[in-house]
Amino acid sequence: MLVLTRKSNQSIMIGDDIEVSVLSIMGEKVRIGIQAPRDIPVFRKEVYLEIQQERNGHAQAAVPAGGVRGEVDEALRKLAT
Repeated sequence: MLVLTRKSNQSIMIGDDIEVSVLSIMGEKVRIGIQAPRDIPVFRKEVYLEIQQERNGHAQAAVPAGGVRGEVDEALRKLAT
């Protein structure tokens, strides 16, 4: 995992097409903006996991904590290629 420090109004680039910007910092909350091509889906992690569970027909099944991390990492790797 790459860990970066950014201030308000600073950005990071993911590849050539995805920009993640820090819009504001209010206490413990950080507001970010993500600019990506329309063909790249962008979801909050909890929404992404719900979608994956529904696609797999396991909407009611609990996923073990270690398994979730692996699933998300693999999906993100596929999106990056």
